[in-house]
Amino acid sequence: MTDRPVEDTQGGTARSLDDGPPRWLSDEEQATWRAYMHAATLLEDHLDRQLQRDAGMPHVYYGLLVQLSEAPRRRMRMTELAQSAKITRSRLSHAVARLEKNGWVRREECPSDKRGQLAVLTDDGFAMLKKSAPGHAAAVRGAIFDRLTPEQVVQLGDICRTIANGLQPATGADLPWLR
Repeated sequence: MTDRPVEDTQGGTARSLDDGPPRWLSDEEQATWRAYMHAATLLEDHLDRQLQRDAGMPHVYYGLLVQLSEAPRRRMRMTELAQSAKITRSRLSHAVARLEKNGWVRREECPSDKRGQLAVLTDDGFAMLKKSAPGHAAAVRGAIFDRLTPEQVVQLGDICRTIANGLQPATGADLPWLR
């Protein structure tokens, strides 16, 4: 919980890990946090439903196809793709298996490292991406950009970059997509 103390089993108030005084969210921060979480959940659901309906794939799979389409020769090492997509290697392996089943991606051995594999976007996968991209762009535009003023678009971009930059993990951090 982010806005009020939680009682522990000993009847005391829960503390932060550093045993310093907790920094609870103000009422305005709490309202903003909850609005963000609500919007993020609804947005992901909206985009997932649109892509399932129009392309037969979840949003995360679409993102993988986009990343492969932008990679040199439409191929990436599986570990790099997992890191870029911020998903575990296990989840990526499952996703790529499903994309392979559809004929949209294939795996190849990595020529520079026999233990590694490459995910390769096939011509059919690229065609599916081209076919589904206009509907996805319309869904994003309708859900976000058509609702904001040009100034708010700039502010949203600045805010998101600030948050993302502050959350960049330290080198050597134990990250799920590196496991």
